[in-house]
Amino acid sequence: MDIYEYAMQMEKDGENYYRELSRNVENNGLKKIFTTLADAEVVHYNIFLRMKKNEKVQVTDIPILSDIKNIFIKMRDEKEITGINVSHIALYKEAQEIEKKSQAFYLEKANEVTDPAQKEIFLKIAEEEKKHFFILDNIITFVSDAENWLENAEWYRFDKL
Repeated sequence: MDIYEYAMQMEKDGENYYRELSRNVENNGLKKIFTTLADAEVVHYNIFLRMKKNEKVQVTDIPILSDIKNIFIKMRDEKEITGINVSHIALYKEAQEIEKKSQAFYLEKANEVTDPAQKEIFLKIAEEEKKHFFILDNIITFVSDAENWLENAEWYRFDKL
């Protein structure tokens, strides 16, 4: 399997995992967050598909952190903490591990490729995976203590990555 096929499969697996999480969570805000993460994986998949076809690819920043921050703010404003299941934390930690492995893979490939444009794409996707890890970290903290997290969340952290 070539590098692009492997990357595409990782992104497809990530999309499927997030869609499954979205289907199995009852909280509407978390559903939206997992759907947003799944959609971001589709964007990554399509980037690697175009790279595989030797098409010119330009990666633009996906405003995922601001989108997720807005979902959390809406959850806070509407006091939407129903449908949160602490037993799902293990699934969210598993998703974090997937994101961590993806980031490491893309950083490794960025160091292996010789084309500067490809290197830049791998680095940008690695940065996106880092953001996904950060989002999952916030979900885990939120699910662990939803009411306090929404009241005391450090929203500026979403702007720093």
